[in-house]
Amino acid sequence: MLPNTGRLAGCTVFITGASRGIGKAIALKAARDGANIVIAAKTTHVNPKLPGTIFTAAEEIEAAGGKALPCAVDVRDEQQISNAVEKAVERFGAYTIAKYGMSMCVLGMAEEFKGEIAVNALWPKTAIHTAAMDMLGGSGIESQCRKVDIIADAAYSIFKKPKSFTGNFIIDENILREEGIKNFDIYAIKPGHPLIPDFFLDEHPDTITKKMESHDVLPELKEEKSQPPPKPRSGAVAETFRIVKDSLSDDVVKATQAIYQFELSGEDGGTWFLDLKSKGGNVGYGEPSDQADVVMSMSTDDFVKMFSGKLKPTMAFMSGKLKIKGNMTLAIRLEKLMNQMNAKL
Repeated sequence: MLPNTGRLAGCTVFITGASRGIGKAIALKAARDGANIVIAAKTTHVNPKLPGTIFTAAEEIEAAGGKALPCAVDVRDEQQISNAVEKAVERFGAYTIAKYGMSMCVLGMAEEFKGEIAVNALWPKTAIHTAAMDMLGGSGIESQCRKVDIIADAAYSIFKKPKSFTGNFIIDENILREEGIKNFDIYAIKPGHPLIPDFFLDEHPDTITKKMESHDVLPELKEEKSQPPPKPRSGAVAETFRIVKDSLSDDVVKATQAIYQFELSGEDGGTWFLDLKSKGGNVGYGEPSDQADVVMSMSTDDFVKMFSGKLKPTMAFMSGKLKIKGNMTLAIRLEKLMNQMNAKL
């Protein structure tokens, strides 16, 4: 873990989403230096499904050695943001550090405020365990995640740097390696267990990919399962699978090496499969003849949108429209295949 140095004592940190998860972890890390924390988040009343409010977070921050200002803020409301900033200035003076969720703004703001305020973006290399991840990923997902502490340490590392360090897009593990951290198992929920690569990074580390491919997440099924007799199907889902089948080749199968099972709800739904392990590949209605590497559950409407490029799989997953069980690396691999098929769909 990255040790606290006291460098942030007296600094004011304005953190959106600080009532729980990553935001609160960053707040507590800064609070241990004696920083002032503005907790800008929506939750003011206890939610049985999502622990933490701006007030409970404030108690933890002050217990850790910082000063807290809880502010009810919905970041979609510009007036609420302005009000929170005014309260922060009134209570602590001008704030010197901010956490944004808008990485696309980094380059523009870094140039605009050059020499005055440093603007950087921070992103995780792997999935981070939060309440949101539990809701979207389901039971057992935490074993494939790292703790929020890794983001807090990475943010703290950025906060320690001078204002000239600006306009950077930073991966948590990379900056901590520069700090001398070598043992990243300390950040894992389950040390030694394969980790899910972050959904929004274009490249994933080969070592993680190899571990994920060799790890069985789904429970064992029967070794042999007879292929169900083909049933005549019609509708948008059947047409989508017909086009997918026409797009298959030995090269696609070789590059993917996975069997996908789709549990679709709604009209033309049911169980479907996409076999990208057998020669030439295969699709069909019913369960695959061999164990599925990935099981995806969603509505038929969202399925058609996803394969036609109107709904990105990562966004479908993060919004709860898509539930995934199994090998997450292979699930991500399917997205690349879908991108190749979008023009035909």
